[in-house]
Amino acid sequence: MQTHHDEWILILDFGSQYTQLIARRVRELNVYCEIHPFNTPVHKFADFPPSGIILSGGPKSVYDLGAPELNLDYLKLGKPVLGICYGLQSLAHTISNGSVEKAEKREFGRAKLIIDDHSDLLNNISDGSIVWMSHGDHIKHLPAPYKVIAHTSNAPVAAVRHAEKPIYGVQFHPEVVHTDEGGEILKNFVKDISGCAGSWTPASFVETEIQAIREVVGDDKVICGLSGGVDSTVVASLIHKAIGDQLLCIFVDNGLLRKNEYNEVLETYKKHLKLPVEGVDASKLFLDNLEGVSDPEEKRKIIGSTFIDVFDEAISNKKGFKFLAQGTLYPDVIESVSFKGPSATIKSHHNVGGLPAKMNLKLLEPVRELFKDEVRRVGRELGIPENFIGRHPFPGPGLGIRVLGGLSRSKLDLLREADAIFIQALRDKNLYNEVWQALAVLLPVQSVGVMGDERTYEYTIALRAVTSVDGMTADWAHLPYDFLADVSNRIINEVRGVNRVVYDISSKPPATIEWE
Repeated sequence: MQTHHDEWILILDFGSQYTQLIARRVRELNVYCEIHPFNTPVHKFADFPPSGIILSGGPKSVYDLGAPELNLDYLKLGKPVLGICYGLQSLAHTISNGSVEKAEKREFGRAKLIIDDHSDLLNNISDGSIVWMSHGDHIKHLPAPYKVIAHTSNAPVAAVRHAEKPIYGVQFHPEVVHTDEGGEILKNFVKDISGCAGSWTPASFVETEIQAIREVVGDDKVICGLSGGVDSTVVASLIHKAIGDQLLCIFVDNGLLRKNEYNEVLETYKKHLKLPVEGVDASKLFLDNLEGVSDPEEKRKIIGSTFIDVFDEAISNKKGFKFLAQGTLYPDVIESVSFKGPSATIKSHHNVGGLPAKMNLKLLEPVRELFKDEVRRVGRELGIPENFIGRHPFPGPGLGIRVLGGLSRSKLDLLREADAIFIQALRDKNLYNEVWQALAVLLPVQSVGVMGDERTYEYTIALRAVTSVDGMTADWAHLPYDFLADVSNRIINEVRGVNRVVYDISSKPPATIEWE
């Protein structure tokens, strides 16, 4: 479900690893924005044109075979445009009389910005301000009537503007933290040049979305599958605020939840959040279907199809249900579409891609416009308790994708115990809120160990903790060595079947947060 925004910024994605970061920076200004592939037809935005357009960077050279090309029809919209790095080069390359060439000196890293024109885009930016460069090409000929408004010692063209129209370009990346005043530059473009007031707040989102839900649903009923996580809980609370008991929530025990989670979360839903929820214990069905399955994509498909069967059964005797609510987030949507169109699947998102026809339900996805931290802010606006809002993300397939290799009930039980020790230790040492997500993974690896005077041959647990803002990128959390030693010691001593614990120090990218 998407709502109309009176003011918004369109980000055309040319393949940059920083495109999502541009979106984050724009939204920090309380301005809504969307990312779309560079080759999206202009007419798609005819009914609700953007207030401004940002052209992202990209990994290609404009002369590479198959390099993304700017559709000049976007310039005909008459809206302000800001090209960033490749976006600027594509602008110069596509317009007649402009040209781009390989630079004699590639420029990667920090550089001092020497400002030639402080008006508009560079208003209030310090001369000599540090910017982050990342390019091997540079503009050879700047097409008329564009003019240079800033340069560096190595880049004669570091920032440009059209002499008459609100079209700008920068060779550096204002969206990254290494550019000291990048936020101010984006603010100049988004607010002053594009005229966005910055009124997109959690409160305004809740108000707008409640009205949109009421209009879409009418007198029909909505079923919502609760996972125990933040996303589905916020979705359910938002819809309940909009339509009351026209909502029915189903919380399924799929046998893949964490230790004691089903009973504890169900009680929270009923007693504290007052949601209309029914609990369904389908653990045997799920685990029977998953027994021995090792391929992660196959696990996801089985879990997804079994959920649909359980939901279908849950509402088979209930009338009037026309919608299925899901906690699809904006990163799910972005990662399902690349800048060239449909992307190669890294891993399928359990809540993106529609519903089978047999369910005869329409999707209701009220937070699909939001990043994870934005969902949390909406949850706080709805009055959901902080101890629930602050919960770490938990994947839809649950522990099913944290037991690597073949699934079995005994392996899941073993992982539950190890995971419970790790998570509780983080809480006890006040580290839980310092990390974005923490988890334990059971590896399909057994190794030799010694306990007492006996030789053991048991499983390995990998601990994973990361820091992040929205899960799009993540770094491994630098937890204290003493803490990790204590957790390792407890798991090995208390969880029979484990004799080795390792800590994952991979970042995203190149790794993902989950192992499967």
